[in-house]
Amino acid sequence: MAQQGTQDEAAKRRIISHMNADHHDSIIRYLEHYHGLYSWMAFNSAITDIDLNGMTFDCSGKTYRIPFDPPMKSYREARERVVEIDKQCLEALVKSDITVKEFVPPTGLYALEFFIVAATFFSYSQRWWFAEGALVERMLGASFARFSWTIQPWLISGMIALHSAEMVFFIQKYLRKHSVNVRTGIWWEWAATTFIEGVFAFRRFKSLVAKKQEEKQKQKH
Repeated sequence: MAQQGTQDEAAKRRIISHMNADHHDSIIRYLEHYHGLYSWMAFNSAITDIDLNGMTFDCSGKTYRIPFDPPMKSYREARERVVEIDKQCLEALVKSDITVKEFVPPTGLYALEFFIVAATFFSYSQRWWFAEGALVERMLGASFARFSWTIQPWLISGMIALHSAEMVFFIQKYLRKHSVNVRTGIWWEWAATTFIEGVFAFRRFKSLVAKKQEEKQKQKH
């Protein structure tokens, strides 16, 4: 009996350590689905205990409990149970089983596209640059300066509006779906580059997800 108790304690420690270290995204989803927390609120969460009846979590000093239904018969069932609970959470939250945990910077053609869009943003950020006798007229001529002076307010406003809309769509459609938490630097890197380059960031992100899906499929075989 004492030996069984020792084995159970060791099993519990392994489960808790593994979940906290390698499946923090799942823990966040558990608290999102079962306790209605926003993902940013659940970011500081961790499993503190597990028994045959359920799991106990700490999040910012508050304790949360998720029961197993039905209770487990032994800790050998734990892996299957936590995976099944995560699947339920993914379905309820309308999220993907692919969690994105890295940022892919623009390189190659993507870097060129990023530079062109960023340069356009910068170049048309100040209207006075195109005023009569100002820098652009002296360097590129009066015709181009007058044309740019005319379109500058419309161009910069349109770019900000369009790219802001693309960024919001990207956050809702992709970052949320793939469990990228707003409290991580990765979230801000993806959001910021999407604001600059728009749909080109979408393509890069989708390529990353496709690669992860392929790797996941290989692991199943």
